[in-house]
Amino acid sequence: MEKAKQLPYGISNFETIRTQNYAYVDKTRFIELLEKESNPYQFFIRPRKFGKSLFFSTLSNYYDINTVNKFQQLFGDLYIGQHPTPEKNKCVILKFNFSGINTASKEGFASSFENVVQQSVCSCLKIYENVFTDADELIRQINENKLGIQALRVIYSATQNTGQRLFVIIDEYDHFANDLIAMGSRMGEDIYRRMVRANGLVRDFYETLKIGTSDVVNHIFITGISPVMLDDLTSGFNIASNLSLDLRYNEMMGFTQAEVDALMIETGVNPDYINVDMKAYYDGYLFHQDGGNRVYNPSMVLYFFNNILKEKKAPQNILDENLKTDYGRLQRLATNDKNRQTLIEILKEDGIVTTIVPKFSIDRLYDDEYFVSLLFYMGLLTIQEPDFMQVRLAIPNYSIQTIFWEYFRLLMQENSPEVIVEVQPLINSIKGMAMEGDIFGYIDYVSKNAFAKLSDRDLRNFDEKYIQILLLAYLFQSKIYIPMSEYEAVPGFADIFLQRNPDLPQIKYEWILEIKYLKTEEATKVPQKMEEAKEQLDKYLHAFRLAGRPGLYGAAIVFVGKNKFELFIQEPV
Repeated sequence: MEKAKQLPYGISNFETIRTQNYAYVDKTRFIELLEKESNPYQFFIRPRKFGKSLFFSTLSNYYDINTVNKFQQLFGDLYIGQHPTPEKNKCVILKFNFSGINTASKEGFASSFENVVQQSVCSCLKIYENVFTDADELIRQINENKLGIQALRVIYSATQNTGQRLFVIIDEYDHFANDLIAMGSRMGEDIYRRMVRANGLVRDFYETLKIGTSDVVNHIFITGISPVMLDDLTSGFNIASNLSLDLRYNEMMGFTQAEVDALMIETGVNPDYINVDMKAYYDGYLFHQDGGNRVYNPSMVLYFFNNILKEKKAPQNILDENLKTDYGRLQRLATNDKNRQTLIEILKEDGIVTTIVPKFSIDRLYDDEYFVSLLFYMGLLTIQEPDFMQVRLAIPNYSIQTIFWEYFRLLMQENSPEVIVEVQPLINSIKGMAMEGDIFGYIDYVSKNAFAKLSDRDLRNFDEKYIQILLLAYLFQSKIYIPMSEYEAVPGFADIFLQRNPDLPQIKYEWILEIKYLKTEEATKVPQKMEEAKEQLDKYLHAFRLAGRPGLYGAAIVFVGKNKFELFIQEPV
């Protein structure tokens, strides 16, 4: 039996993966597509942790003149190895990575940015000493004169003298812009405007990069997570084609279901240990409404498989903390009431209809359409379906949904300072649901400690959906249940399904919750609403997907105003 390959969790170096027995999901067919594009200067963005750095490493190794003798080892059995293109191993690779730029001050930013450009050029000259015979002298001149962005002109001249061509790769092109925007301060916006626009430093870099395309820069490939700088750079760098929303590249990054299945076999992941719905957790991303396949977030999949291989069980936390930290930007981005309201509406309506904006400026970030587009580019929303000339965006999977719940809970506490979560009493009340079939304690806890203390701002939004989201946000804190919103019970959708956590098989009871809401002045309608809830509950409990589940309780809850409720419990059928 062939030995299983290693799982490349956390590894984005193509050569390491190909030479040290790691599994590789072959995306090299897209190299052929990219090379056939009429415009060799290309821009492509995807959410964080979506495989961009690995794809860049793949491009580097394919076009690098220094890897010509390794071509068969690196690419021989891959698509591009079987279908090589005219440009293979024909370029000097000049790479820039703009993560880690100092955004604390204008001076710090300028110095940091110039240094990245200068050191990237010097590094390229050193790596290609076989091409640039005077590399050491050139590096000395660059560093001695602190040329910064103008170091590009040195490598242009040197490359032209050798008769070679440059392939420029820019990773994290927008990292510093996202940091400045997320600062949400006047200083952050001021640094952005001074450095990116007009005669700013970043504009100078791209204008100088454009100059090189007249003779020595053959290809440019730029990536990041948002198009937020594109509009501001247009006049200085108007030569790149934005391929981010192109149908042909829908699957260039991310794993299809077939690729996930093949990866499991190749790395020896035992499917018997997968006791959760991976598709619901990590799949669902679509970057063109006509895309043939939705894709998984690759980092999420590798994180999940890594835990299966090491621990022989699914991870306790469904979301990799590294990814969760990145998506923490959500809270900082929603700095005004309009954007906060948009996020609440997305949660309440399970999505939003919009037009995806291909590029925009920081000035438009807080316009509804542009803000929603940013959520799409960040991977917090994805295309669900076309809607006439627009698209409906929805939360792509359960993992991202939990990020929205967390944001919602924190926002509510920010708006209503009296709302204090006492973690242990909350968890104890959820344990009561799980082990004793007692839901009253949990509903009473949330009613007294959250609903009754909501601010007037939150009360403007208070309805069944608002209650549902808040209940889910609190339930998720305990990790005792896997809470499911709008669970497809057929017929209909149950408001909340509380599925037992696979890591806690001792849990006795699962729950279906049907929620209704009446304003205080409508209290006389409680019996009517309760009957409606009971009827729906009965249908769900007898639905094909739920009938026969052991210990499945139902609860119909009618909330009245912000501090009263009526509760009906239907025991397991």
